[in-house]
Amino acid sequence: MKKPCRPMILKYLKDYKAFSLFLVLVLLCQALTFAQPKVIDQVIAVVGGNIVLKSELENQLHQVKSQEIPNGSPEVDRCELLEEILFQKLLLNQAVLDSIVISDSQVESEMDRRLRYFIQQIGSEKKLEEYYGKSLSAIKEEFRKLIKDQLLVQQVQSSITSKTTITPSEVKAFFNRIPKDSIPLVSSEIEVAQIVAQPKISEEAKAEAKEKIQAIRERVIKGEKFSTLAVLYSEDPGSSKKGGELGFVDRGSFVPEFEAVAFKLKEGAVSPVIETQYGFHFMELIERRGEQINIRHILIAPKISNEDLRIARNFLDSIRTLILNIDTLDFAEAAALYSDDKETKFNGGLLLNPQTGTTSFEADQLEPSLFFTIDKLKIGEISNPVLMQIPGGKQAYRLLYLKKRTEPHKANLKEDYQKIQEAALNEKKQQVVQVWIDKKLANTYFKLNDEYKSCNFESFKQKTQ
Repeated sequence: MKKPCRPMILKYLKDYKAFSLFLVLVLLCQALTFAQPKVIDQVIAVVGGNIVLKSELENQLHQVKSQEIPNGSPEVDRCELLEEILFQKLLLNQAVLDSIVISDSQVESEMDRRLRYFIQQIGSEKKLEEYYGKSLSAIKEEFRKLIKDQLLVQQVQSSITSKTTITPSEVKAFFNRIPKDSIPLVSSEIEVAQIVAQPKISEEAKAEAKEKIQAIRERVIKGEKFSTLAVLYSEDPGSSKKGGELGFVDRGSFVPEFEAVAFKLKEGAVSPVIETQYGFHFMELIERRGEQINIRHILIAPKISNEDLRIARNFLDSIRTLILNIDTLDFAEAAALYSDDKETKFNGGLLLNPQTGTTSFEADQLEPSLFFTIDKLKIGEISNPVLMQIPGGKQAYRLLYLKKRTEPHKANLKEDYQKIQEAALNEKKQQVVQVWIDKKLANTYFKLNDEYKSCNFESFKQKTQ
């Protein structure tokens, strides 16, 4: 989590961060705030039916200031950050008025995407749990409402600016308005693709895991305490130390095979053994509360042997040889044919940068092991198979392909047209958003604590003057 989160919703920043998708940065910043120190709370603003708590502002400010601030980049102050929060509350208020609905599956998908990014940045699920001092299931619970609000905000904002477009002449005019000494420096960027081979688990390993978990289940049925056996034997690091308890969750929180069984259980009932992508489980329903359930489970995962890993590595060796020796097979086609990674295989194997929504990465946005492998490659080269960790704590191998690497340079229309176009479009969208804010504020209840009335807001001026 090295990159600073510096959302600037209503400003054009005259540095490279102006080229980022500002909403993505806002979401990433907010998602990190729940682990921050407690503050004495009070309501500091009301926007429509939404309140802003002092803790919300202070937590976000703490998070921003805890990140590294690049040289020459101004820090975000309370007023600036508060205005961004007010804007989000205004969007949330509109979401209620428009009766916008975000499904559980949308929330779960976004939560998984976000957690994958955090796990990638910090190194492993275990390290993420240690960082927050919570199990992965508890972290997901704290994420859930936050992410749902963020998706509502995103949907409303998208509806406001969906018809906004920009012409090439407007892009050129936008760039030419930037003073020569203020043209941003574009850092070195990398595009990298992968082909992943997950070891195939042997039938013997599956049978051994199933036999082990069946024996544990029999002990529960005979009266031994489920939570004790979970602590002793469960291989789910997020829940085992809590006696296997996952906490209250809604539908859409689990993989389909697990959820189909979990929501049919009666309180105190123990399920049969089931198989999911993570291994073999059985579970007990602790409590049902409306549409939510609190459940505990025990997981035993089939073991991947060194031989299984060797086979996966050899398979990728053969794919690498095919790509290098057959003119008609390139890396993108090989990824579509052979990669086990569903998220990248039909995108030419290209990794997606969750901070920007593009396939370009700055060096420090890559996980260290990936960076050190790519750093040795020339453009167009393919690495040897390298070991990687995949969700669930399992290991796999992947080939890495360096598609593109740019050198640091001053932004120009020839090399950076897409980024400049995005920045120009964002500026135009911000103007559309400002008109919308002015219109909505005229008919929306808004109250601000006296302590913050001296803030020189850019977009909420008419309500604070």
